[in-house]
Amino acid sequence: MDTLMLPFSPRFIVLTICSVVTALLLGLGIVDHKVFDIVLVPLLIFGALTLLGIRDLMQKSHAVLRNYPISAHLRFLLEEIRPEMRQYFFESEKDGMPFSRDTRAVVYQRAKMALDKRPFGTQEDVYREGYEWIHHSVAPKVRAQEKFRIAIGGPDCKKPYSASVFNISAMSFGALSPNAVRALNAGAKKGGFAHDTGEGGVSSYHREMGGDIIWEIGSGYFGCRNRDGSFNPEEFARVATDDQIKMVELKVSQGAKPGHGGVLPAAKVSEEISKIRGVAMGEDCISPAYHRAFSTPLEMMTFIGEMRRLSGGKPAGFKLCIGHPWEFLAICKAMLQTGIYPDFIVVDG
Repeated sequence: MDTLMLPFSPRFIVLTICSVVTALLLGLGIVDHKVFDIVLVPLLIFGALTLLGIRDLMQKSHAVLRNYPISAHLRFLLEEIRPEMRQYFFESEKDGMPFSRDTRAVVYQRAKMALDKRPFGTQEDVYREGYEWIHHSVAPKVRAQEKFRIAIGGPDCKKPYSASVFNISAMSFGALSPNAVRALNAGAKKGGFAHDTGEGGVSSYHREMGGDIIWEIGSGYFGCRNRDGSFNPEEFARVATDDQIKMVELKVSQGAKPGHGGVLPAAKVSEEISKIRGVAMGEDCISPAYHRAFSTPLEMMTFIGEMRRLSGGKPAGFKLCIGHPWEFLAICKAMLQTGIYPDFIVVDG
């Protein structure tokens, strides 16, 4: 009895209805040829839905389609348009991560050189906990004319760099498109700040716009490696002495990869990326979880000193995401023991 009632259960009722309607329309068309032209379009629609339901019932790759033939496609459709539904009907001006609709609107307006000012109040909840503001003053200071810059480079640095307090953080070519790299470096050129390459190497797109560059190398030593993946000092010196590169940075760790390295799948290793990074095509591009050029804080300080020397005396520093405080204290102790100090430290989130 349960088996006989199965076609009328909520799971299969849509397929049952489509099948019955298709059979009725086909029967009407056969019995009365005059109405065939009238029922042709509905017949084709319900016939196609019936064939789709039979296909869903027979296939074995999607359990949802097999259990809910035809109707399950509505679920996939709703999943497909979910972001648009949320954006247009449910999301407020201040919702949305990582950037709210309000913030995105300002970016769009500025990109089109349109008016981006919104006078008369704010949509922010200024009374919520954590809201930040600037206190009013009856005697505000005159706006400073000097640029917000800081000199980077210790006594061992022959070519110190006057860096802006606002710079572009590390994002690699490969993760970013050529046009994205061009745009960021052009912005660095116009704004007078530095553009960090990320660990993916220095591409021709970083050089096109003439913006200042901070060259970051990671555990893969992309752009300065031997065939076996080890560090190549001669190749590093060749690239690092370029006048456009103002500082060199050693990536020890980062927040996005806690305790493990990274992989660029072989399918994404194009001929261009292969040349820039110095890796073989057709193979996964591996960023190991650890460095092969050093294994202790003392060796790390020696390596940073060597980076400074090979670059022609440019500021050399390192980037890390602090996990265990004692690890960073060990690095500080190594600075004291070796007398080698980085010119800057980047703390990643």
